Amino acid sequence: MNRVQRLMGKANIKSIIVKVFRPTPSKVKVVECENILKRDFTTNALNEKWVTYIHTLRHGWCYLASVIDLHTKKLVGHSFGRKMTTELVTQALENAYNTQH
Repeated sequence: MNRVQRLMGKANIKSIIVKVFRPTPSKVKVVECENILKRDFTTNALNEKWVTYIHTLRHGWCYLASVIDLHTKKLVGHSFGRKMTTELVTQALENAYNTQH
């Protein structure tokens, strides 16, 4: 144990170590989908979906699904959850639809 560790132990201080998220291989075969956007980001309609990994101290990894309008660059719908599920993305899309109509 080095000097810093001893001093931290005496002061009852502990470091917080956050593991980097590395997805593990799935046993389910990944199905490749058609690239409908084809890197054409010019649009005048709602057209983009994202899922972001967020590490929290209390709940570990959480997920934010968001829908962004490519034309205005405005966040128009979102959903936050502890599991990355189809329902999380569906809720973000429903949220976007409800805010736009």
